[in-house]
Amino acid sequence: MPDVIATYYFRPDLSITPKDAAQAISDEETTGTWTDITTRLSYVKKLDGWVESVLPEGEGYITKIHYPAEIFEPGNVPQYLSVVAGNLFGLGSLEAVRLLDVEFPDVLVPFKGPKFGITGVRRLIGSKKRPHIGTIIKPKAGLNPDDTAAVAYQAAIGGVDFIKDDETLTNQAFCPLNERVTAVMARLDEAREDTGRQVLYAVNVTDRADKIVERAENAIEGGANTVMVDVITCGFSALQALAEDPAIKVPIHVHRTMHAAMTRNPEHGIAMRPIARLVRMLGGDQLHTGTISGKMGHDPEALKGDNRVLTSASFGMKMTFPVASGGLHPGKVNAELAGLGMDIVLQAGGGIHGHPDGTAAGVRAMRQAVDAFMAGMSAEEYAKDHYELERALQKWGSS
Repeated sequence: MPDVIATYYFRPDLSITPKDAAQAISDEETTGTWTDITTRLSYVKKLDGWVESVLPEGEGYITKIHYPAEIFEPGNVPQYLSVVAGNLFGLGSLEAVRLLDVEFPDVLVPFKGPKFGITGVRRLIGSKKRPHIGTIIKPKAGLNPDDTAAVAYQAAIGGVDFIKDDETLTNQAFCPLNERVTAVMARLDEAREDTGRQVLYAVNVTDRADKIVERAENAIEGGANTVMVDVITCGFSALQALAEDPAIKVPIHVHRTMHAAMTRNPEHGIAMRPIARLVRMLGGDQLHTGTISGKMGHDPEALKGDNRVLTSASFGMKMTFPVASGGLHPGKVNAELAGLGMDIVLQAGGGIHGHPDGTAAGVRAMRQAVDAFMAGMSAEEYAKDHYELERALQKWGSS
């Protein structure tokens, strides 16, 4: 049976060799312990992990470790993580360790992946080979349902494809979820009558594990055409529950809030790559992966690799739509599209709502920046004949 192969970066303590440090990870995550034990029978040893390689990398090392598939419970992602990303982070023999990637064999991927994926989301919007423009309701929390809907309407008539709640907005008293969905979808219906365009609205259904499906079903019954989940704070099993429930017949937008607690340190924690793999396997139709030019720190090449995990052939699954979000505005569109391609959702919050002429103008400026790129023109040149883009560049510049 094929193994699970996990790739780690690590720096060993001075008291241990790199080879022994890698073996310590393998032992800790499979059948080993800190001392000899009498119950280590021969059939148990068959579940030992083994170290494929240990190679120098910067001030540390890269190791590939094989874990026997039999040590995993098929379909139980929390248990998968307890093996490939468990106690190793606290090992005293390691000064730092980071899970860079993990590859699962077919036998451990009984998941169907996204219901919609890029193609399905494009079909709902009516787009072909162009990036989608998305926005976040701003301010991120505090608006009542009617004012939330008013912001959504302005974004919709401006030409946005996708609108979402921010990660902190769920079902607070100042903006109850059901009232918000009803108000927003009514205004989006108005916008569709005005423009002829369909707009997706991802309502944040993040909740405790035993309530999230019920919350999502209620939102959909109220008219929601997309749901959103904060996958790190909610847990991967919450995403799995949503995706596998037949009543959830809308795309699932996946936010990664809190991810940087694991992903930001380049030497310790968990990289975005394993998170991206799991989100696609478990049914996320869209996932935030970061920007090349935005406000959040990223390694551009690592980001491109994360997006490839979402969009390359994998277990026959549909592709997950990568989302670039965090500090974007029209002046940054060229850098994002040049680096990330057309299969991307360009999601701007302040970079739309902060436009000098308001939200609708901010969306038009973003679309004009996309049109400029697709026409092979610089944003500055295109702005000479496009007022909204000109105003945006005057405010934020082109980088």
